[in-house]
Amino acid sequence: MDKRIFWLALGSFAISTEGFVISSLLPDIARDAGISVPLAGSLITAFALAYAVGTPILATLTGEWDRRRVILWTLVFFVVGNVVAALSSSFEVLLVARIIMALSSGLFAATAQGTAVALVDDHHRARAIAVVVGGTTVAVAVGAPLGALVAAIAGWRGTFYAIAGLGALSGAILWYRLPRGIIGTRLPLKRRLAAAMRPGVMPILVTTLLALVGAFTVFAYVAPLAIEGGGLSEIALPGMLLAFGVGAVIGNIAGGQAADRFGATRTVGWSLALSAAMLIMLSVIPTFLPQHIAGPALMAMMVPWGIVGWAFPPAQASRIIKLAPDAAPIVLSLNGSALYLGVAVGAVVGGGVLRYGAPADLGLVAAVFPIVGLGIVLAGRVFARAVTMPAE
Repeated sequence: MDKRIFWLALGSFAISTEGFVISSLLPDIARDAGISVPLAGSLITAFALAYAVGTPILATLTGEWDRRRVILWTLVFFVVGNVVAALSSSFEVLLVARIIMALSSGLFAATAQGTAVALVDDHHRARAIAVVVGGTTVAVAVGAPLGALVAAIAGWRGTFYAIAGLGALSGAILWYRLPRGIIGTRLPLKRRLAAAMRPGVMPILVTTLLALVGAFTVFAYVAPLAIEGGGLSEIALPGMLLAFGVGAVIGNIAGGQAADRFGATRTVGWSLALSAAMLIMLSVIPTFLPQHIAGPALMAMMVPWGIVGWAFPPAQASRIIKLAPDAAPIVLSLNGSALYLGVAVGAVVGGGVLRYGAPADLGLVAAVFPIVGLGIVLAGRVFARAVTMPAE
């Protein structure tokens, strides 16, 4: 396999680290800006909305550009966004910086996968995409905990500086290593939206949305859950994110294997059911256990929560590709947009819970969404069986 793909994965690692570390930075940002943690959570909402809406538009506009040029410019804007965030003198400037990061991150992710495919032969396409996407998994497991550790030592601005440096390093290497002349294919927005209207695609997109709403209702505010609900110190946050990241790596691998062995729909159903159970436990633990037990228990819960939560994406991707194999890139991008819309809504829901309740309430509210998603999956299976039953 072309070794340049691994440098694309480094870019994915840098971009995804910023996306996942932000939840651990919210209390510090809120304290410095003199705002509430729920209001600081709008940094996650704005990022996710810009990513979900902006990525398909930018991918359409730049579809016929040289992919090396697109990748380098996205990393330039990503680095600039992180530097602006680190230097920001107001919350509004920080919010704009995160929107810049979101737009550049989304376009990088879409372009990097297309570039990876162009660098290999037909037999290695899936593996090439897996390597690039693997940068995101490593970011969850390693990048986010390291970013949180940097914040504990050098403050939240230090984390943005560190990520800017990593993005600059990725850009310099890719400037040197990527070839010119790789041109993409322009896909009109109309064609992208038409794919969402295919039979069975919309219920899958709604299920993805609901699953991520549930996950990020809690994950966006994992810091107040750990500190206020579990009595942990801020220095424990890197360990908490590391535990979640370890579970995410296991779940990502197990989810793909389970989808192949037991079926993608069954795997998605079990992931949603177990995710709901885990979210409920994240409320039960700080509510009924004393803090000296609740804190370690919450940290221990991060591993199984990461496993069942990250088993969902590969299985869900398999489901949507099976419905539209001739339009796989389009439906996968739609699924990605649904994913980030779920992140945005989850941050809003979690912020609302904190405004009117306590961190211990997050899990109970969050569990409602995967349960509804599970209902959609089960209803789809019943409908499919009814359609395929022979008429009497």
